[in-house]
Amino acid sequence: MGDDGGGRGCGTPRELQRLKQQAMEYYQENGVPRRLEELLNSTFYLQPTDVYGHLANCFSKLAKPPTICKILGKSVLDGLGLPTLQVEIFCTVQNFPKSICSVVIPTHFDVLENALPELVEAEEVERNQAVSTAMQWVNQSISEELQGMEPSSQAEVDLTLRTFFANKVQEEKERKELEKNLEKSMLSISMPLLPPAPPPPPSKKKPQKPGRKETLLEKPITPAEPAEPVLHGSMAIGAVSLAIAKTSAILGNRPLYLNIASLKYGQGVEMLLEIQKQVNKTVDSLPPPKAETKKGHNGNKRGQQPLPSKMSHLGCLTISCDTIEQPLLLLQGICTSLELELGTNLHLAINCAGHELMDYSRGKYEVATGTYKNGAEMVDLYVELLNKYPSIIALIDPFRKEDSEHWDSIHNALGSRCHIIAGAASKSISKLLECGDVNSPKSNGRIMKHTNQTTVSDLVEITSLIDSKKHITILGSPDGEATDDSLVDLAVGLGVRFIKLGGLSRGEWVTKYNRLLTIEEELAENGALSPHEEHTFFYVNEEAEKALEAAATGELLEPTEPIFPTEVVEDSARM
Repeated sequence: MGDDGGGRGCGTPRELQRLKQQAMEYYQENGVPRRLEELLNSTFYLQPTDVYGHLANCFSKLAKPPTICKILGKSVLDGLGLPTLQVEIFCTVQNFPKSICSVVIPTHFDVLENALPELVEAEEVERNQAVSTAMQWVNQSISEELQGMEPSSQAEVDLTLRTFFANKVQEEKERKELEKNLEKSMLSISMPLLPPAPPPPPSKKKPQKPGRKETLLEKPITPAEPAEPVLHGSMAIGAVSLAIAKTSAILGNRPLYLNIASLKYGQGVEMLLEIQKQVNKTVDSLPPPKAETKKGHNGNKRGQQPLPSKMSHLGCLTISCDTIEQPLLLLQGICTSLELELGTNLHLAINCAGHELMDYSRGKYEVATGTYKNGAEMVDLYVELLNKYPSIIALIDPFRKEDSEHWDSIHNALGSRCHIIAGAASKSISKLLECGDVNSPKSNGRIMKHTNQTTVSDLVEITSLIDSKKHITILGSPDGEATDDSLVDLAVGLGVRFIKLGGLSRGEWVTKYNRLLTIEEELAENGALSPHEEHTFFYVNEEAEKALEAAATGELLEPTEPIFPTEVVEDSARM
């Protein structure tokens, strides 16, 4: 601004002094912070642009904290080209609405390979209803209820979301009860009364001859439990909660994982990333493992060239094999060629997926085509497998969740040598928080997934509960993932032991691996992560050995609180 010749320009010392005097008089009448008074007194020695900049900074610190003004939900495509939910948060920052961030949450639907067309069509309808209902919740009720709240108040936001969801659950329950009563009334009107059925004729079973024993029948298997019902729209709760946490992190100018960590305990987090970047590149080029003279169950020699491979929807290499050991032999060959040592540079976790192996007509697990084993035989199989391959440090879902007896058996047999993990066999987070029991089925740890109505506060609470039971937590990625990398920050912030991701082949997975590498670099630069530190996987083994020593000497040990690094479990092909 120029001077008009009479010393009246806004940029002259005289005009600045006049403006300063007016501001001082106004704030003396209406109240002024001491820091602002000092700033006004010092502006005489500054250039005009500096004055305005300092005043703007001062007033911004005195401004009202950012508040939520709108939440927008819309349908986007996940990594498989299927619809899922995106949530965008708008906040009022210094009296102006501003888009802060958005997150994409995967749906809870499993993606089945080679599913029947009618199942695919039915699931498509369910998925569309789930996403559209979630969008409606976000754009209407949730946006209105959270309007005016501060993003930094995560607990208050999550409480509001929980209450909202509980009301929706109650509404759905009342709706189903009403439909059930209407159906009963219609049936009672339409159906005539029938006379009672005559009693059955007496049995003509021949008496058993002395000394003859009846044939013993195998104990019938427990039928599969029905899947936990998922209310359409529930994914809106988890998406909004995560988006609020991310918004708070951005406004606070810090990474999301630090924001999550501050919600739980705020301590330093260590992590280790072990990725086999060359595995998928070298599988096809490597020769098959050496054949053994011993024959497998179907007469084919072990080490025989596997059938052509393909990439699963999780970005993992799937290979048709003749024996269970063939993929492990293949991995050994790959590690040798890459100069990696199994058990040192690389550890293995097997996703057994016991619930998918059960043949209900036989009541046994089909571990390979035409090979069936009962529960006790499965325990022996896992024991033999770990004896041959001690680099296996985790078995995920070795049995169905209904086979509690066999979970007890394998935990007693192998619990001190590897992690027995409940994935699909675990209850949902909401059910676990409701009952507080993380010991059923008996295991060393659980895979938790951020889906549906799970809030960030729920994740903090469930990981704290699992930690208190000396179990390990694995944060898992659902099948229908997107390129949103917030899952990694959640894992590091919550301090979970492992994160279970898909293969290094598609954008939605590679994005998360890159985020892990970025966090690792940040922690190393800040001195929170030593690149030469050796991580131990065998917390359970160490505790078991201490317990055995204590039992032998008659001593009692105080439980120690482990600090686990976050390590990667790549979602591999199932047994």
